Amino acid sequence: MSPLGFRISKEFHFSASHRLDHLDEGHPCSRMHGHNYVVELELSADGDALTKAGFVRDYGELSAFKQWLDAELDHRHLNDAVDGLNPSAENLARWIHEKWRTDLPELTAVRVSETDKTWAEYRA
Repeated sequence: MSPLGFRISKEFHFSASHRLDHLDEGHPCSRMHGHNYVVELELSADGDALTKAGFVRDYGELSAFKQWLDAELDHRHLNDAVDGLNPSAENLARWIHEKWRTDLPELTAVRVSETDKTWAEYRA
């Protein structure tokens, strides 16, 4: 992307439980626990790739992502929802990006937060 490119982002929320494998015995994240997650999608385009309206993408078109997030992850146990994946914030960010990069070709990054102070980012 050129230095004159545009980036937009939108934030989404869901609540879910998980537990993480491959941690030392007694690590708090190895026990089942939950978070109020925040997912941020970043979409990018060069200046000459904006829509006629001047958008990278109309924010309203991201409603399909919100519907999917609510149906697939909200109030679920992530170990079951993302079967075969250790559901760390890092893995979730990459998994979401891989699921949505075809429907949102402008998608350049997915950020996932489990707490107010922590973020994991997957950037294409």
